[in-house]
Amino acid sequence: MKQRIKTIALAALLATAGAAQAQTILKIGYATSATSHYGVGSTVFCEEMEKGTQGRYKCQQFPNSALGGEREQIEAVQLGTQDIVNTSTGPLGNFVPEVKIVDIPFLFRDYDHARKVMDGPIGQDLQKKMEAKGLINLAWTENGFRHMTNSKRAINQANDANGLKMRTMENKVHMDGYKTFGILPTPMAFPELFTALQQGTVDGQENPIPVILASKFSQVQKHLSLTGHVYSPAALILSPAVWNKLSAADKEAFVAAAKKGAAAQRKKVNDDENNGIAQLKSEGMQVVEKVDGESFRKAVAPAYAQFAKEFGADKIAAIQAVR
Repeated sequence: MKQRIKTIALAALLATAGAAQAQTILKIGYATSATSHYGVGSTVFCEEMEKGTQGRYKCQQFPNSALGGEREQIEAVQLGTQDIVNTSTGPLGNFVPEVKIVDIPFLFRDYDHARKVMDGPIGQDLQKKMEAKGLINLAWTENGFRHMTNSKRAINQANDANGLKMRTMENKVHMDGYKTFGILPTPMAFPELFTALQQGTVDGQENPIPVILASKFSQVQKHLSLTGHVYSPAALILSPAVWNKLSAADKEAFVAAAKKGAAAQRKKVNDDENNGIAQLKSEGMQVVEKVDGESFRKAVAPAYAQFAKEFGADKIAAIQAVR
């Protein structure tokens, strides 16, 4: 009888150990808070991925740049020391140069245009380029159209930005474009930005409304101008170290979950765009809603010759032609 009890106990122990081994915890990181658009998209992805794999895969989330800046997190995913990152494309061009084309100022007309490009053949081609560099892009998520904030003055037209020291991402396309507005671009990792604004190390920054809200930049910036100068896509990137171990069914489950996460993230961007301006005004920001967009387009036009050389005029035209 004792032997039988021991056998049952051992079987139960082995079953428990097997169940414990069967669940894999994946680390996912992003730059903003858990309640931000990145947090919303990542949470939906994680929930759907866990459901789709019957609980065999689960996420541990690391918001607020807990695993480092976006560039460091992309590198960690590439190396396999981090499992997933939900990141803007800003630093991604340092790993996959072809992706930089989507960072060209005033390339996209509106959200509908941008999303059609990213979800269509052009976005799919960029995903393949990423895979060749050891980055599995499960879905294009979203950061949003970027706008300018600063602590010095209102920006109504391109000339008003002249001489402002603005934090930018480590992204040559952004920096070349912003120089045409007379901005002094200052590359800086996102986790350092709030303090730099607080201390006056830089005059301003540029980010989508969801980031401005989530990062509480209204506490350290007086002026917001809705320039919409660059559309900022984002990507939910999985490490090949994880991807290559997945069964075909699990790969499908991950991609399906990523698509649902992307849809949720885009909805949050829309909601923040619709409601966030009023909130930022209530927090004391002075907002220029009707910026002279034509002055910015004229200013950046000379940079397009360089962009055409770098990426190909035909590729730029193909993006602009999407309807």
